[in-house]
Amino acid sequence: MDNRTNLTEYVHTIVQSCLQAGVVDVVISPGSRSTPLAYAFSQTTAFNKYMQIDERSAGFLALGIAKAKQKPVALLCTSGTAAANYFPAIVEAYYARIPLIVLTADRPHELRGVGAPQAIDQIQLYGNHVKWSVDFPLADGHMETLPYIERHMGRAIATAKTAPMGPVHINVPFREPLLLDFDYEIKPSTYQHSIVGTIMASPSSVKLVEDAIVQSSKGLLIVGEISGEFSKDDFWAFAKSIQWPVIADPLSQLRSDIPEDCRHLLIDQYDAVLKSDHFKKAVHPDVVIRFGTQPVSKPLSLYLKAIRPDIYITVDEDPAYRDSLGTVTQHIHSAPQVFWNEIKNSQQNETLSIWTNANVIATKHIESYIHTQQDEGAYAGMLFQKLTTGSDLIASSSMPIRDVDTFFNQTTKDIGIYANRGTNGIDGVVSTAFGIQLARKRPATLLIGDISFLHDVNGLLVSRFHETDLTIVVMNNDGGGIFSYLPQSTEERYFETLFGTPTGLTFESIAKMYNAEYFHVDSKDSFNNALETTKQTDLRIIEVKTNRQENVLSHRSLWDAIIEELDGQWKS
Repeated sequence: MDNRTNLTEYVHTIVQSCLQAGVVDVVISPGSRSTPLAYAFSQTTAFNKYMQIDERSAGFLALGIAKAKQKPVALLCTSGTAAANYFPAIVEAYYARIPLIVLTADRPHELRGVGAPQAIDQIQLYGNHVKWSVDFPLADGHMETLPYIERHMGRAIATAKTAPMGPVHINVPFREPLLLDFDYEIKPSTYQHSIVGTIMASPSSVKLVEDAIVQSSKGLLIVGEISGEFSKDDFWAFAKSIQWPVIADPLSQLRSDIPEDCRHLLIDQYDAVLKSDHFKKAVHPDVVIRFGTQPVSKPLSLYLKAIRPDIYITVDEDPAYRDSLGTVTQHIHSAPQVFWNEIKNSQQNETLSIWTNANVIATKHIESYIHTQQDEGAYAGMLFQKLTTGSDLIASSSMPIRDVDTFFNQTTKDIGIYANRGTNGIDGVVSTAFGIQLARKRPATLLIGDISFLHDVNGLLVSRFHETDLTIVVMNNDGGGIFSYLPQSTEERYFETLFGTPTGLTFESIAKMYNAEYFHVDSKDSFNNALETTKQTDLRIIEVKTNRQENVLSHRSLWDAIIEELDGQWKS
């Protein structure tokens, strides 16, 4: 068998193994050494193929697709620093539990460590930030090579899909020549890949949670972002049966599409109400049960750390559970939905009405603020109210996700909410948003700050290769707005240089370069006009000019007004 046939069979074994294991999406960046795999993916019509020139952006594009679908996405690049540019997205995927199948092309073994061009040490390149890594053999035509490839592709993809999900790395060396036999008859993989199941709770752990619920009179449910697909109907049936207040992080997907008879249970203004000392004393929980990650809110984290509940149960699919506060008393290694289907008992909750009333008070202040103020929070609130059912919202880290936490009120609309909170970085957000929109095929809106937008301007390249439907709302306060809320802001001598980092840049020229529809917003009227104007192009950029100092003062005045009313209501 000649070398071209060996290479052709080799790469199609990789590609067909992906298909057989359910991987149907691949993000490809151009490069010479990855030519054989790029051809094989392109020749196989069953794949959804996405092109992105910039590998750093490509990594986040794949992450966004996998985040939206909760299924593995293949990611392919050439050798050298191209592979290194995947690192930020892989780190985010690892901590956010997103399944990526990272395929890095490499030089053959004889060109490693000898000064060959575009050759770096790619073995275990991503260290402990992938769940598994393997360096494949060359396409040598040996009778054991292709069965080895099939087995290890199956192992890699099963590992990526097994809870907690995450990225895996497959390093694939190629020796020149790199061209394929395009007349080769593609043979589907017949290898029986692993079947990944759900982690089930033991009867004793179900009884532990059931007993805690039955014995509690001041229980509190907390729901953060949950990995994998789950039924909101099952959750709300569970919450309705036990009648506990539900603190729902925006990434829990529970703030939208809420059944009418459960709306009193959902507490979406916990970030604001937990700034009131008197309110916090009135609702001191005896049992806390958390599903998913710890929510974004810092006041909630400080509250839990201060009260240290006697019983704090987390339910998580990873035995290495997430407890940055050091307050969890029992961890249950299980899929959360097991408990929603098993437990339907409770006694009267003494604090539900207190939580509900406080939430109503805070919501009243929030809605008034959106109507009367003109800062980033008010603009964000306007945006959320204008979102249509059947659309998605993506938020950058720093202030955007915090404004979502504060100003996205519960709604019966069907709106998905997404953010990169594995490591809370501001890089790759534009690309993640494109990935989510391309995967879900629904109109999407990205809320992002100017610095985060600049971090991933190359992400806009995707709009040149694929049909998209994305609106980007850039809150341009000329710098890092989140730092103005932190103690660093009190040191005026160095603050602007080290943290504020004003660039003086605006984004109309960037919009023009990508043929994006552009709006400059400096008032609520012009923002309303931009949001209500029928979209004319696949990509729209709305730049909202705001002031960092005014944003801080306005947010703090809102919180002070809420605290004052809550303290007056529950002053002991």
